[in-house]
Amino acid sequence: MSDQTDVPDPGQDENAYVLERKDVSAILYAVDIEDRDQLTKLMEPLHAADIADLLEQINAFDRSRLIRLYDREFDGDILSELDESIREEVIAVLKPAVLAEAVRDLDSDDVVDLIEDLDDAQQEKILEALEDTDRALVEQSLAFPEYSAGRLMQREVVMAPEHWTVGEAIDRLRNATEDELPTQFYHIVLVDPRLHPVGNITLGKLMRSRREVPLADLVEETFQVIPASQDESDVAYAFNQYHLISAPVVDDEGRLIGLITIDDAMAVLDEEHEEDILRLAGVGEESALSDSVRETTKRRIPWLAVNLVTSILASLVIAQFEAAIAQIVALAVLMPIVASMGGNAGTQSLTVATRALATKDLTGANVWRVIRREVLVGLINGVVFAVVMGIVGILWFGSPALGYVIAAAMVVNMVVAGLAGTGIPIVLDRIGIDPALASGAFVTTVTDVVGFFAFLGLAALVLL
Repeated sequence: MSDQTDVPDPGQDENAYVLERKDVSAILYAVDIEDRDQLTKLMEPLHAADIADLLEQINAFDRSRLIRLYDREFDGDILSELDESIREEVIAVLKPAVLAEAVRDLDSDDVVDLIEDLDDAQQEKILEALEDTDRALVEQSLAFPEYSAGRLMQREVVMAPEHWTVGEAIDRLRNATEDELPTQFYHIVLVDPRLHPVGNITLGKLMRSRREVPLADLVEETFQVIPASQDESDVAYAFNQYHLISAPVVDDEGRLIGLITIDDAMAVLDEEHEEDILRLAGVGEESALSDSVRETTKRRIPWLAVNLVTSILASLVIAQFEAAIAQIVALAVLMPIVASMGGNAGTQSLTVATRALATKDLTGANVWRVIRREVLVGLINGVVFAVVMGIVGILWFGSPALGYVIAAAMVVNMVVAGLAGTGIPIVLDRIGIDPALASGAFVTTVTDVVGFFAFLGLAALVLL
């Protein structure tokens, strides 16, 4: 595959960066007629990420045929860009020689990311394709805990002693072999005699400084050292918070053992966002469009079962007021409105609180202010919509008392929704449970139960 790819100008096109349907059809036609040259010609302009998207969008049968026909051009960047849900399948289709050539060109962190979720047999297949030195580095990274900085880092680091000058550093870089330098790097890490990192120097500063300038005079003001045991979500937060481009990783003795770059940190941040969205929706944190019907069903059933249980709880509340509903049919018509408005308000507060917890914006210092704000927002919204629904109840059913009841129930449920939507994820986070994973079911249950109880309870007291 060519090192350069044609990236279209997105302009104002809402489908920018999306593969054209005609291009996908042309590629699949080349596969159908087994025209290797035509397939290579069509795939040549595509970026590795676009090829990965293509493989994820087509079915397993076409995917297998395309890989077999295209195998000589398949490179490691495509494997790195593939969704984990089909990566194992693609590796199984690739010929051993093609797989070996593909992974040899990858940095160590990309190889680790590639194989950490594969089974033992496939891991060994890829490790065997690496040079002994590269294999040792990858195996050392795999020894670190999953989701740690040690797994995320690349082992290829450009470093220099703190007593060097600009000229010495430039000469070292120019004389280095291709294997001694990473494919891409942004900083030179300055280290002391015990290999402790003491500063970062950008390539820009290095190249515009005179040869006799000491490297120690060029270190960046912002310098963060990442412990190898640190959770990757905290690493991503540090990169985003302090606008880092790269950061050295150290072992328990503070010695430099690797480097994390912004692309890997942002990939983690993106994965965290995606997982939060999927968890809030109750479809599992690893759902993908390429999943089979069986896999998708298996992931969703538990959350639907939880929802069924919470719905039964709400129904039990309704059953307590069966007599009131039988006498006043309007209650059955209006009670879903109260629960629905509370559920929506709770989801709004829940989303804000969960995201704030993930970004560490919601802390012990401001937790009560945020809870108070959400409760007050719920109160104001409740009053606004209480007036609306009170008028609706009077005009629709001709009963001022019914209008007062639904108005009061609306205020109560909207306040509770604000409190539950903020308080529940905070409590879950404090006891070590992912708020995105369990908050939705709890908030829905609270707003449904409180909404039905407030409305039907007030109706039973006032109208009967």
